[in-house]
Amino acid sequence: MNATPPAEKKKENPPPDGVEKGYAEKAEKVRGKKKMSAKLTAVAAIGGAISTEVQKVIIGKAHVIDNVMVNILSNGNLLFEDYPGLAKTLMTNTFADALGCDFKRVQFTPDLLPADITGTNIYDAKKGEFTFKPGPIFCNLLLSDEINRAPPKTQAALLEAMQELQVTVGVVTHKLPAPFLTMATQNPVEQEGTYPLPEAQLDRFMMKMSVGYPDRADEVEILNRRIARKKDAVEVEIITDPARVVAMQQAIEEVYVDPAVRLYMVEIVARTREDPRVLVGSSPRGSQALLKTGRSAAAMRGRDFVTPDDVKSVAELAIAHRLILKPEHQIKGLESGEVVQDILRQVQVPTV
Repeated sequence: MNATPPAEKKKENPPPDGVEKGYAEKAEKVRGKKKMSAKLTAVAAIGGAISTEVQKVIIGKAHVIDNVMVNILSNGNLLFEDYPGLAKTLMTNTFADALGCDFKRVQFTPDLLPADITGTNIYDAKKGEFTFKPGPIFCNLLLSDEINRAPPKTQAALLEAMQELQVTVGVVTHKLPAPFLTMATQNPVEQEGTYPLPEAQLDRFMMKMSVGYPDRADEVEILNRRIARKKDAVEVEIITDPARVVAMQQAIEEVYVDPAVRLYMVEIVARTREDPRVLVGSSPRGSQALLKTGRSAAAMRGRDFVTPDDVKSVAELAIAHRLILKPEHQIKGLESGEVVQDILRQVQVPTV
């Protein structure tokens, strides 16, 4: 690897204020004299309020909560992979409450059938015809708990819903309500009796992340709050509603992405296909994930333009799960996230 001269390194990484100012000026040229739209301005305020509300329940995980909010604004599906008891299900439920969205939970088991998720046609004797009875997938936020415990046929029932926001039963296609997204969980241990998610389905998740254990101070605060409220349930204030969530997702489309930043996104994804440690790199779906989540990250920070730092902040979450490492590197314990971080250090950051 060629060492980068110190002077060049300094040139590639100007101070954050200078970077933001440069991209802000470019965005202003494209936008004209118009101010940042009211809808886009509201995204940061409402998104921050939702995150604050969720933090009343989930202690010490502000960065995780903010990333989940970025995923929601990007209208993507999310996969949590972590150990039991780390509030994956609770976080999903709390977000649904704060968003004011219809929430359904499906516990995936080996005997779960596709019709148990999508719904089925039931014969109505009075009408003398079959009528469709919707399954739990007809909601705004679906929690697919322990998704890797269901057989592939049942996992595949989610594919159409995750990508096309619709469900086909027989020859009839039923549209899902807006917004619709899936938050799935899986346990990295206890692999006996599980069915690993196929790459085609993993690629349909916008992000994959873990919650992680709380530190000692946060765990003490969890106990303190439980003692203070004298019950397990936590009251969550409804911040928004489904229609407003859709409006926020649409407002993200107004965030400006400079051509240099677009090339930066593409270069990161292209490098995953060229890395000698990677058997299968990211598809173009990874580039689109960087675009969507980068825009959402910028909007959450109160900006209407994307900087390279926005891309860096979401790159590992949006790209790592799309990579398949070569067996010899998997045996050595190499993680996909490490490959993405190496690529981020290698790819030249665009300057203004």
